[in-house]
Amino acid sequence: MASTEHTAPSRLRAWMLEGLSDMGKGHRVPEPAEPEPAHRGQRWWRVMCLTGVDYFSTLGYQPGIAALAAGLLSPVATVVLVVVTLAGALPVYRRVAEESPRGEGSIAMLERLLSFWKGKLFVLTLLGFAATDFLITITLSAADASTHLVENPHLTDALRGRQMVITLFLVALLGAVFLKGFLEAIGVAVVLVGIYLGLNVVVAVTGLWHVLAEEHVITDWGRALTAEHGNALAMIGVALLVFPKLALGLSGFETGVAVMPHVEGDPGDTDAKPAGRIRGTKKLLTTAAVIMSVFLIVTSFITTVLIPEKEFESGGRANGRALAYLAHQYLGGVFGTVYDVSTIAILWFAGASAMAGLLNLMPRYLPRYGMAPHWARAVRPMVIVFTLVAFLVTWIFDADVDAQGGAYATGVLVLISSAAIAVTIAARKAGQRHWTVAFGVISVVFLYTTVVNVIERPDGVKIGACFIAGIILVSLLSRLARAFELRVTGVTLDAMAERFVRDIASRRIRFVANEPDSRDAGEYREKIKQIRADNDVPGTEDFVFVEVTVVDASEFESGLTVRGEVLHGRYRVLTLESASVPNALAALLLHVRDSTRCTPHIYFEWTEGNPFTNFLRFFLFGQGEVAPVTREVLREAEPDPARRPRVHVG
Repeated sequence: MASTEHTAPSRLRAWMLEGLSDMGKGHRVPEPAEPEPAHRGQRWWRVMCLTGVDYFSTLGYQPGIAALAAGLLSPVATVVLVVVTLAGALPVYRRVAEESPRGEGSIAMLERLLSFWKGKLFVLTLLGFAATDFLITITLSAADASTHLVENPHLTDALRGRQMVITLFLVALLGAVFLKGFLEAIGVAVVLVGIYLGLNVVVAVTGLWHVLAEEHVITDWGRALTAEHGNALAMIGVALLVFPKLALGLSGFETGVAVMPHVEGDPGDTDAKPAGRIRGTKKLLTTAAVIMSVFLIVTSFITTVLIPEKEFESGGRANGRALAYLAHQYLGGVFGTVYDVSTIAILWFAGASAMAGLLNLMPRYLPRYGMAPHWARAVRPMVIVFTLVAFLVTWIFDADVDAQGGAYATGVLVLISSAAIAVTIAARKAGQRHWTVAFGVISVVFLYTTVVNVIERPDGVKIGACFIAGIILVSLLSRLARAFELRVTGVTLDAMAERFVRDIASRRIRFVANEPDSRDAGEYREKIKQIRADNDVPGTEDFVFVEVTVVDASEFESGLTVRGEVLHGRYRVLTLESASVPNALAALLLHVRDSTRCTPHIYFEWTEGNPFTNFLRFFLFGQGEVAPVTREVLREAEPDPARRPRVHVG
């Protein structure tokens, strides 16, 4: 019975931690058994459909949101959105594709500009907004899918009032699919996008035909527009002011870069220069932007002139489903139902695209920073976490599409603004003056749009701030919990260091931890004298000094290179560079033990000062209470006391 009880949790654990990186490429997976075979990838237009389930699915709700935000000016404001898309977002992300061909995106570009803790906190902030973008994509898409289901004329009576339950079910179903395994999405995406765009072409053409057949609708719209805004300049000015509310139409670019590793490259592509993959991704981004721009202009126009304004409001039949309203109105219940099913499918699958983005993005950073448990590299535990958070967001926003628009737009705009700033800096470093100016102007436009969106819809930045606070809090607690881990990924000794270790392995291996100061002969002579006196070591015993220089204490995992040198003709010194003194010393001791099969000894002095203050110094700056922390790292890394290197403190 005990064996059965023990086996069940073991099987569950193995199932939960299976496939640590099948959704995320680019982050380090500990000790792979063998190199992965080269990934050939897919044709760019097929991968475009994978990002397109997010981008194109916004047609399900974008025309309705635009009508609510801009009213009669919706087509004019949409033209402004298209101009910003083609002249702003598209050039920015084409440059991002050049700078991060492995799908790292703008966050990785900005990460390289900052070091130490400020760089980590900056990345965590951007990850908070990215989480806002992707998670709201999941919840908003599921909410709009449930809206299309509830508002279908054949199902309205049966499903009225059950939108929350349906939305939660769709989110749970999405999570269940990822728990089962979600390794091949592109084929499904191609089918969904092809059908959905085809149906939208039918609706758009039908709508345009009715506009031409009922000429008075254009006249009525123009007359009402002139009466409300006066002249063309006033209309453009108001359209510019309401444009930030339409920023949902810019979604999809960050996902487009994230899926870059799936794009097929040229036969001669290398990891350093994947020219074919970059070229394919640029085609992907451009084609998707052009297709979406055409649809946005046409659909905003036909929905504005053909649908009564009151139907866009909360409770109206076109609220959150303007194109579906036209499909039922002009093409009948059967076609309308087919359109609803297609819309529900692509909206639900847009959540799948966003979930894939989360599982691709978070493992790139948090585990590497030591700011997530080891299981954060596994797909299934993270799916459960993201699904539970999506439940919470759905409940907070009451499964309302309009209520989530501000949070979604904020996440999208912050990521696009960060991308614009990143490519501006990249162009400046490359000495490209004209591109620097152009990207600088684009950055200003997106920063303005972001600020206006935050002012008008502060709920977006509030939910983003919650994600940021949650990520930072959990990250710091995780880093604290993992403070005593042996976090050195590998130890390499140069020829001189190897010689020192071989020499002392013939006797008792004694290291002296020394904080380098002047490094003159007197420093080493006095140190040996003190160690002999404090630990009663015979004068015949020999020592090798170990000196660790902290380079960036905010890094968590790194390799360790050990160099040997002889100073002042007699003192042997091993020098190391690491993010943490105790972890570097512990890693060196364990490596020497394993390579020589002898138990090494290391000698310390007690650190002066308050123990709590010294621990904070270790946590933040990699120094501080070195001796006890080194011993604790060794204790966690080697549970057998008989095999554990010896630590002496005097």
